[in-house]
Amino acid sequence: MAKIGQFIYPWGNGHYSRMIRLNEKLKEIGDNEFHYFSKGDIYEKLLEKFPNEKENIHEVLMPTPIDGKFGPSLTKSMLNFLLPVEENKPLVTQISSYLKDEAKLYNKIGFDLVINDGDMGSNVLAQRRNITSLFVTNQFKPKLWKSRMYFKPALEFVAKQISKASKILVADSEPPYTMCEYNLNFTKEVQEKVVYVGHFMNEKKIEKSEKSDLEKLVSDSVYGYWMRTGNKSTNDGTGERYEEAFHQTEMKNEKRIISHARNDPSIDRVLDKDGKEYSISEAYEKKIDWVQIDKGFLSEQEKETVLNLCKYSVVNGSHTVMGEILGSHAKPIIGIPIYDEHTNQIEWAKEKKLGLFARNRVQIAEAIREMYENYEEITDSVKEFSRNFNGNGVSNTTKIVSEILEDKK
Repeated sequence: MAKIGQFIYPWGNGHYSRMIRLNEKLKEIGDNEFHYFSKGDIYEKLLEKFPNEKENIHEVLMPTPIDGKFGPSLTKSMLNFLLPVEENKPLVTQISSYLKDEAKLYNKIGFDLVINDGDMGSNVLAQRRNITSLFVTNQFKPKLWKSRMYFKPALEFVAKQISKASKILVADSEPPYTMCEYNLNFTKEVQEKVVYVGHFMNEKKIEKSEKSDLEKLVSDSVYGYWMRTGNKSTNDGTGERYEEAFHQTEMKNEKRIISHARNDPSIDRVLDKDGKEYSISEAYEKKIDWVQIDKGFLSEQEKETVLNLCKYSVVNGSHTVMGEILGSHAKPIIGIPIYDEHTNQIEWAKEKKLGLFARNRVQIAEAIREMYENYEEITDSVKEFSRNFNGNGVSNTTKIVSEILEDKK
């Protein structure tokens, strides 16, 4: 029985969703012992997800950026490198402290293998102990825009820590279909460690049940699917940009479904063209000519229905989301980035004619107009991309893990 550590970076939900899907598959290959590491909301999710494994769920205070109004606050995060900011100890102190805590757990548990999704420090600890480490990522040395060149030393430091992994598993398709291409830029020294395993798509089949009122309401409509994702500040920042766009005159009759990614039924509502509000069931029963549907949390079946029927999807550039929309569902996107990782991925998609780029309410309205004008050309490109999309990251990574464990016997 092997002891496997899974270190999940707690910024955003992409790291968590990848590792949970992988974990389910890994549990099929043998009776191994799993340990999970994270903090904050992700730590709480792990406790809820694995109520019978609480003794193997460890809270480690991995350093994360400081929230701003729209995603991480660059100014506060930079200041926090050497200074305390908003009850956050200086970053250098945080790194030293969390590595000491992780090291104690490393020594206590005695891993055979560790899988690090975003947690670079664990690579360092594994290398020192001659433990095989797999680093799952969609970033290495992201392309910087001119205004962000002062981040270059930090990116060099991060890349150095990632390079200490035994293997670097890119959660994306192989070139030339790598949507996170501009966030990689691997050095020659690490190329031999790199494996493009594919996106970590959900391999579970959705068991169909009776259609919900929301599914019935949208069945004969042409609409866009607007996704709010990420942690609170990213979600809020995305939502604020959306709301600004909805007040544009051009958007008055543009139907949209907004998924808030929050398990809060009080969010659920339907608006008609005059701004009158209804419950989803009421709108369906009265056959309301709706213009906007807000949903706190879509069920898996509702999400599939909405994605299959939508004309296009509006996203913030999240890697996990873009893989799902462009690859699995072959729908074009309009990207509204929150930070540079998003910008790089949306720029790549725009260059490949998989979607359009927008930064403000005027550009969003313009992008929707352009989407309809060039829809056939864009969708042809998206279909070509989807045919070459690798969504087998879970299975491919599981195979790598299985081979490593077999070699250790």
